Amino acid sequence: MGAGAFIEPLVVVTLLFGGTWVNRNTQYRLFNRQRTSSPSSPSSRPSSPSSDYFPSSSHSSPRQSTTLLDSRHSTSLLAHQEPYWRKRKVNILGWRKEVVSPNTKRFENYFLSRLLKKFPFLVEAWYWALIYWVYQLGRAFSAVTLKDSTVDVARLHALQIIHLEQRLHIFLELPIQQWFLQHPFLMHWTNRIYSFIHIPGTILFLVWLFYYTTTLTPSSLPLPNNKPVEEANGSPAGPKLYAARRRTMAVCNLLAFIVFTLWPCMPPRLLSAPNVPGKIGKEARSYGFVDTVHGKEGESSVWTQNKFCNQYAAMPSLHFGYSLLIGLTIMTIPLAPQHRKSGVIAIPFCKTRSFRMRTPSPRRMACLVIGAAYPMIILVAIIATANHFVLDAVAGALVCVTAWNGNRILLNLLPLEDYFLWCVKIHKPERRTELVDEHGDEGRRERVYAKDGFVV
Repeated sequence: MGAGAFIEPLVVVTLLFGGTWVNRNTQYRLFNRQRTSSPSSPSSRPSSPSSDYFPSSSHSSPRQSTTLLDSRHSTSLLAHQEPYWRKRKVNILGWRKEVVSPNTKRFENYFLSRLLKKFPFLVEAWYWALIYWVYQLGRAFSAVTLKDSTVDVARLHALQIIHLEQRLHIFLELPIQQWFLQHPFLMHWTNRIYSFIHIPGTILFLVWLFYYTTTLTPSSLPLPNNKPVEEANGSPAGPKLYAARRRTMAVCNLLAFIVFTLWPCMPPRLLSAPNVPGKIGKEARSYGFVDTVHGKEGESSVWTQNKFCNQYAAMPSLHFGYSLLIGLTIMTIPLAPQHRKSGVIAIPFCKTRSFRMRTPSPRRMACLVIGAAYPMIILVAIIATANHFVLDAVAGALVCVTAWNGNRILLNLLPLEDYFLWCVKIHKPERRTELVDEHGDEGRRERVYAKDGFVV
């Protein structure tokens, strides 16, 4: 691995901190909480952390707004006004119950709370680290406690997959790898794609999705220069789309961990081990799979080759499951109104008539191409490098679809998150949807901030 042992983690850290800076709240001042301004000016809202909770309405008078604004400058008053508990709804397989958990809003003026409001992507970096390292620690525990009998079972399961693919006429791994082995340049870059794209690519996707659905949308920050909502450059889906995709990744990890713990499977590249005796070892070697990633001239990654990495977790393939999730999200993401304008082409089919066909907008076409290409490239990479079977990818897709549709189960953990945030005295930033009333008295523009929870 060499320099990759510190370069690869450095790339991940750079992406996370770069995403934190790109997605910073430019409308909020971290160290100027007491700056006051006139409530009559829409663009001069106070920069205090409590300014996002300014409860003015289209029917309030300027004097009432001033009173409410002044009351928000009293931190002690705000703390006394906030209830100690909040209500959360738990829904597990149709069983519904309302529970109470600590209300962390009393900590919104604390420094760490203000820091998260200025750099909201720090919350996402924490979530990603929590999801990733819990999953990796589970894999590490499986690797450390691995027994020879587990390896034998994993090899047997791999042979069972080959037999099933042969019956289904989808045993394509060998011809695909042999073709790439005949083209060393492509094989070299395919190894690199497998080893180095998965984690950085996933983080880069999260940074972009947060930026497009949250930072650029009016549901996250006030629009500068009174820019109309219809001219916003972000996705109208808003922060809820991002939160759903993040939860989907967490559920993918959970389902994958359950599967490879209960049903370990050896990747094709390990079937050619020369020291396995008996009929099973002979059959495994007969296929001739080559480990092109972890050899002397391979492109192994610090993430895929260490003593804590479980080598027998090929089923399901999270490389493909994640790539499919990313691809489907990019293909189907709602675009800003100005990016949806489609074109029309006329196809003549006789001398006097032509067939008119509507084409996607350039932005939508780019989403379709990128969204389809990424999972296809990853699919070819995991098969050509003999790290996964075709059915591993199928299982990864099933895990992705299951997590996509069942990710809301993680919302039941919100009470636990409230207790954790209460223990560390941090208030997590929340989003507000900005509504503009153009029909007030004397043309007065007023803003109403409707709560849109930014949830786990």
